[in-house]
This record gives sequence, C-alpha cells and structure tokens, in this order.
Amino acid sequence: MTTKAELIESIAKGADISKSKAEAALNTTIETIKKTVAKGGTVQLIGFGSFSSGKRAARTGRNPKTGEAIKIPASKTVKFSAGKAFKDSVNAKKK
Repeated sequence: MTTKAELIESIAKGADISKSKAEAALNTTIETIKKTVAKGGTVQLIGFGSFSSGKRAARTGRNPKTGEAIKIPASKTVKFSAGKAFKDSVNAKKK
C-alpha cells in the first residue's frame, strides 16, 4: 500500500518540484475529481481510467444478527473503470 505522503514524495521527485507544490497539485486533482463526479460528471484520464457516479436502487436487506428485513434507501455511488493501458500494466507478465 502507498500512503498519500509517499505519493506526494514520488510526485515531487518525478516532476522535480517541492513536496508542498506536489501536495497542492494532488489535493487540487482529488478535489476536482470529487466535485465533478458529485455533479454527475465523468473524469476520464486516458491510459488510467474514468471516475463517474452511479445510482444504487432502494432494496430490502436483512440484519445479519436478527434476520429482520430492513429497507435500504436508494443512494448514489462512485464508479471507477480502469483504462486498457492500466489493465495491461497490471496484467503484464514479469520476466
């Protein structure tokens, strides 16, 4: 697992910028994705994937302890679809 701090450090080294500028860039990117998806839009990063929103219908569930039926309300959810290049890099055979 990579933490946000490790990601910031990697961005700073890779882009040859300060950690504070890398953190600002990452935070801005994350906030932009969140705002766009919250408004119902899609963020597509070619070669990486797409972030979008979806709808989950209301349904009946069961309380696992009691077995009692409960109503689960409809809700919005976030979807991520990995791009082909990302999938290919994950599935690449190591030599």
